[in-house]
Amino acid sequence: MTTHSLSASDLSAGYGESLILEGLSLAVPPARITAIVGANACGKSTLLRTMSRLISPRRGHVLLDGRSVHATPTRELARTLGLLPQSPIAPEGITVADLVSRGRHPHQGVFARWTRQDDEAVAAALQATKTTDLAERPVDELSGGQRQRVWIAMALAQQTDILLLDEPTTFLDISHQVEVLDLLTDLNRQRGTTIVMVLHDLNLAARYADHLVAMAGGRLHVSGPPEEVLTEGMVRDVFGLESRIITDPTSGRPIMLPIGRHHSAGI
Repeated sequence: MTTHSLSASDLSAGYGESLILEGLSLAVPPARITAIVGANACGKSTLLRTMSRLISPRRGHVLLDGRSVHATPTRELARTLGLLPQSPIAPEGITVADLVSRGRHPHQGVFARWTRQDDEAVAAALQATKTTDLAERPVDELSGGQRQRVWIAMALAQQTDILLLDEPTTFLDISHQVEVLDLLTDLNRQRGTTIVMVLHDLNLAARYADHLVAMAGGRLHVSGPPEEVLTEGMVRDVFGLESRIITDPTSGRPIMLPIGRHHSAGI
């Protein structure tokens, strides 16, 4: 895959009269995995929606290869940048196979001809997310976890060089969370796909991300390698939580241990 650059410069955006992002600048490391963390309502989802041009910024720019995403034709942008939003809604009665197939629309020509390459991309996405056996089932009959894996399959079928995912592990139990994050890591390492994802679990974010971005109050608080970003000071400043940071014995990455009122003895 071709390596693309994606960045935000002095970005301010929001909804109605409410301003969520204020003067945020961010350069996404190409061909790496970036995880965005922060407290609820700090602007993580708004940032992804603005970077994918679902929201127009009030100030600043989002640049893809030095060109404003808002000046890029829709189909051209969709071939390069894919977004899995938070809590997407499927058309009523649509089957899994049909929904995943929609990820191929940006790659089809003017006359929307379906090709063998489209078939292969859909089959590979279903297989990677272990949803092949669900292909003929209506999406609205699936469990929350199954539905989430199907949406991820649609994003994979799009085969973009940059993939933005807003809480891709929502509704998944821990085994499927790890499975999905392993899958995204495979996609990054084998195809060089740039992954940007919002995660709530700080420890999974630190384990899987090459680059960690912590947000607070609509601004970038700190960013860099997980070893530099996931600190007791950051957790205190961003989440208002006392913690201890230790080293993960399996990955060598930092792990955050929260300290509650009932579990601080001996620390």
